[in-house]
Amino acid sequence: MRKLRALVLMHETLVPPERLDGHSDAEILEWKTEFDVVNTLKELGHHVLPLGVYDDLGDLRRATEEFKPHIWFNLLEEFHGVGVYDHHVVSYLELMKQHYTGCNPRGLLLAHDKPLAKKILAFHRIRTPGFFVIARGKKTRKPTAFEYPLLVKSSSEDASLGISEASVVRDETQLEDRVNFIHNQTGTDALVETFIEGRELYVGVIGNRQLKVLPIWEMMFDNAKPGSPLIATSRIKWDISHQKKLGIRTAKATGISKEVEDNIIKTCKRVYRALSLSGYARLDLRLRDDGKVFVIEANPNPNLSFGEDFAESAEKAGYSYEALLQKIITLGLNYQAEWRLV
Repeated sequence: MRKLRALVLMHETLVPPERLDGHSDAEILEWKTEFDVVNTLKELGHHVLPLGVYDDLGDLRRATEEFKPHIWFNLLEEFHGVGVYDHHVVSYLELMKQHYTGCNPRGLLLAHDKPLAKKILAFHRIRTPGFFVIARGKKTRKPTAFEYPLLVKSSSEDASLGISEASVVRDETQLEDRVNFIHNQTGTDALVETFIEGRELYVGVIGNRQLKVLPIWEMMFDNAKPGSPLIATSRIKWDISHQKKLGIRTAKATGISKEVEDNIIKTCKRVYRALSLSGYARLDLRLRDDGKVFVIEANPNPNLSFGEDFAESAEKAGYSYEALLQKIITLGLNYQAEWRLV
């Protein structure tokens, strides 16, 4: 295996220490992905340089000139504190004719604009919950075609930011309260969609043109109260004690017929291509009791922590964590960006 100069790009507050000793579980959770990736790449024999950035693209140019990376391993999820700016950073890497891992700028832009992504999916006749958007500063009005319950979330934020059990609303008052919450707390427009009762599924996809769909993963709520909405809230994703309280666990989905599984695999490939994704992504789905599958959203460059859903699913498909990271690097080196075609 060729040894590479790998520059690992991340937020400046997430540059990990060399060791885990002396750090609490909560501290480690903040930069676990960065720690796992940096140390695994080193174990693979690559020359690794972590680079933390916040709002200065000059840091990327200086690192390019001084380190001369073969590949940028992109773990950056925001720039200047704005989540949807990550595609600008990747565009800058392309302008500098740099190889990078993960999704291309177009795919990041389309996937992060959730209303636009849903319109594209609807155009391709890919089933997704019906939706409407209430812009910041606009009065909350529900179109007559929509019925409760509805799910209210940010139109652009990821990692379940702003999502809680209160996000599932069942009347006009709850809808208005939650829309105002999203406007005020996230500073984004509110995306309101039909709430789909069903199983919470996650499906990883790896590839640029030739796609590999990983085993279907499921989030289980072993201790959830009867009647409570089974959704991946922000606390469920990031609060370890809350996870234990609700008995949250993820594992390979079972009890899905081959017909439905084949449909899920086909659907995920269609979504990946419709949104111009590349590298690797995780698709969030809901599976209703009647076997109908709804695409909730696409997440390019998902969590790559060792032991998390994407890596666990990849292991079931035969990729060790080391092999997964190496595969992602290979895809980055082979991605046909426009500058390579000129």
